[in-house]
Amino acid sequence: MDRKVYILGGAQTDFERNWTKEGKNMLALLKEVTADGLDGAGLSFDDVRELKREDRVACFVGNFIAEKYTEQGHLGALLTEVNPVFYGVPSARYEAACASGSVAIDAAQTKIQTGDYDVAIVIGWELMKTVDSKVGGDFLGRAAFYDKESKGIDLPFPKLFGRLADETIRKYGVNEERYMDSLAQIAVTNYANAKRNPLSQTRKWFMSLEQAKMRGTETNPYIGGSLAVSDCSQVTDGAAVVVLASERFLKERGIKEKPILKGYGHRVAPMLFDKKMQEQQSSRYILPWTRQAVLDAYQRSGLSVEEIDVFETHDCFTSSEYAAISAFGLTEPGREYEAVESGMIALGGTKPINPSGGLIGCGHPVGASGVRMFLDLYKQVMGIAGRYQVMGAENAMMLNIGGSATTNYTFIVGRLKTGEEEDI
Repeated sequence: MDRKVYILGGAQTDFERNWTKEGKNMLALLKEVTADGLDGAGLSFDDVRELKREDRVACFVGNFIAEKYTEQGHLGALLTEVNPVFYGVPSARYEAACASGSVAIDAAQTKIQTGDYDVAIVIGWELMKTVDSKVGGDFLGRAAFYDKESKGIDLPFPKLFGRLADETIRKYGVNEERYMDSLAQIAVTNYANAKRNPLSQTRKWFMSLEQAKMRGTETNPYIGGSLAVSDCSQVTDGAAVVVLASERFLKERGIKEKPILKGYGHRVAPMLFDKKMQEQQSSRYILPWTRQAVLDAYQRSGLSVEEIDVFETHDCFTSSEYAAISAFGLTEPGREYEAVESGMIALGGTKPINPSGGLIGCGHPVGASGVRMFLDLYKQVMGIAGRYQVMGAENAMMLNIGGSATTNYTFIVGRLKTGEEEDI
C-alpha cells in the first residue's frame, strides 16, 4: 500500500440491547455510537468541525437494509440529524449485504490513500429487532438472489449455509459425525469467548458441547438442513465506529503507536449458491473466491498466515467459520477439523479465531459487523481487548462476507515494523 492508513480507535454499542424495547430509534443509536466512537479515537465534535473547514474529513456509513427494518434510506445524509457538525461533511452509505461495514471501510481507506481526506469516520449499524424473526429472515433474504433463493422461503439463509455444510461433507468426504462435532465445538468456543466480552450479546447465555450436539431437540431445534439454533449467529441491534487517519494527521497531532492497515482483499463470487457450488468443483477450496480474498490481503501486506496472531471471521453460521479455517491457510482444505480438535483456534490456541465471540457470540447487526470486527483487530493489536486479549498480538486479520459468501472482504491490521516508527 502506497500511503499508510492508521486506525485511531472507535467504539461499539452493547450488542445485548434491544433499542426498540428501550423506546429508542436509529437516531438515538447513531448519536450514542458516534459520540463514543469519536471519543474512543481521541477526537471531539469540535475536531470534526475544524477538519470540515479544511475539507479534510468525510463519513462512510455501512448499512444493509434500513429501508426494511426502519423505513429509512439516504443514510449518509441522515448523519446531519445526529449532530449539526456534519452539515457540509461528505457522507454516503455503502451496502454489500452483511459486508456493508467492510465496503464502507474500504471506501474510507481508499480516500485516505489518495490523499483526498486526512480523517475518515466509518459507522456501521443495523436495527434488526424492529420486526419478528420470520419477517426479519425475509428481509435478510435480499442478501441472496431474492426471487430465486429467498422469496416465500422461511429463514432462507440457514438453509443456504446448511447446504454449505452438506456440500463440504460431500466435497471432502469428511466423516459426517466428525464434521458436525467440529461445528458444535466452534459454537461452544464462540459462546465461551463471548462471556469474556462485556459488549457481547450472549455474555450471559449458556452453551455446552453437550447442548450444541443435541441438534433437533426442543432446546436446539434444526433451522436449516443439518444446522440447528446453536449453529446460528444472532439477530442483533447495534452499531460500531472506527476512525481512520493519514500519516500527516498523526504527525500534526503528535500521535504515536497507532496500528496501520497492512493489507486487504475484496472478491465477489457468483450470486447464486448453485453457481458457487458448480464453480468450486474445479478448486481445492469450497469457497475459492473467499480464499482468493485472503491471498490478496497476504500479498498486499507482505505477510503470511504464520505471521498472523489472531483472526476475526464471519461465523454467520458454524459452517462458514469451518470453511474460513482453510481459507485463512490454517489447514489444508478438507482438514479443517484438525484446527478445531487440536484447540488451535481456541482463545488459548496458537491461532485464535473470534476471541470477541464472533457473530455467534458477540452478535450480528449485519451492517455493523464488518466495522465491529475491524475495531476488534485494532483492540487486539493495541493490547486493549481486556479479558479476551490475545497476548502479544502484532498482526490481526478479519474475513467479512456478504450473502452466501458472495462478497468477500479481508483486512489485516498490525503494528509498524521496527524502524518504520521513525516515519511518524
